Amino acid sequence: MKILRNYLLKEFFSSLILALGILTFVMLLGNLIKITELVINKGVDIYSVAKLFLFMAPYLLTYTLPIAALTAALLSFGRLSSDNEIVAIRACGINIFRLIFPLLTAGVILSLILVIFNDRVIPYAHFATRKTLKEVGIKNPTAALEPGIFINSFAKYVLFINKIEENKLFNVRIYEPQENKPTRTIIAKRGEFIAIPEKSIIKLKLIDGTADEPDPENFANFYKLNFKTYFITLNMSQANEVGEINKKPKDMTIQELTAEVKKLSGKKIDPTPLIIEIHEKLSLAFSCLIFILLGSSLAIITRRREKSINFGISVLIIGIYYSLFIAAKALSLRGYLPPEIAMWLPNAILAAIGIISTYKICAS
Repeated sequence: MKILRNYLLKEFFSSLILALGILTFVMLLGNLIKITELVINKGVDIYSVAKLFLFMAPYLLTYTLPIAALTAALLSFGRLSSDNEIVAIRACGINIFRLIFPLLTAGVILSLILVIFNDRVIPYAHFATRKTLKEVGIKNPTAALEPGIFINSFAKYVLFINKIEENKLFNVRIYEPQENKPTRTIIAKRGEFIAIPEKSIIKLKLIDGTADEPDPENFANFYKLNFKTYFITLNMSQANEVGEINKKPKDMTIQELTAEVKKLSGKKIDPTPLIIEIHEKLSLAFSCLIFILLGSSLAIITRRREKSINFGISVLIIGIYYSLFIAAKALSLRGYLPPEIAMWLPNAILAAIGIISTYKICAS
């Protein structure tokens, strides 16, 4: 059994390294093309380009390592199954689960490594990438307005913008904490901003939204005001201090995210996007284990050794997983599911399929 275990692990890790190398190279190549365009358009020096390239590599591991683990499981078990080696192993009285168990152990180790990467290395690399981009002048003067981040650089206001396209804003939330009063909240479906750098201000135009105004006589009551157009002036002087750049949730460790959640909760601001980020880091890390569990059983069932077929199965599973992941995240952001459940739901669904498939294989 020891010889068989070592043989299978050798097959798995050789396929893992190959798949990881190919996937990382392809994704880096796509980013390299964008960086090259920036170099041509902005005249960025080679040193800055090298830093950007180096900082991007760890961030890609969040996605490439689980995909590579799935592909390696499909390839290694697919070859064994197609060569009837699984049949021979069963004939020797060896339970198939004993064959799968070493790969599940490897999956746990890979997942724990990825937890550390997602929590420590990748946030640092992501933040360093953004700082480098700002240093080389790629960011415009309105860089304080970035999607997916609670922006507290402006006096009086805390902003959260879900999406930005040029000067168009989508799903905007603005909070105005007030002393001895409830936090004033403004929500708009769309918006536009006009930067006035010489005056260090931004004119923010909000479209189709509501504003919750507390009753000055009874703070427990709110007036909900609907508006078609609403204008706010934001002071950029704080946001443009030399060297200052806000951290996005992806730039924060779990400890930093937890502290920020407590801070926002104290201000009566919904911290759901930050809670989602915490569980996203963990659930994506443990997708390594889930993919190995599912890939091993599917490879034995399909009994295909062709690399193209196994790559196709891998792409199908990845497509289903990330579609579920995006849908679960959207449901959580809209308040239909708590983040603690939503971000683990894709893992739970695929794990259930993998457990059932493995049970059937081992019982047969």
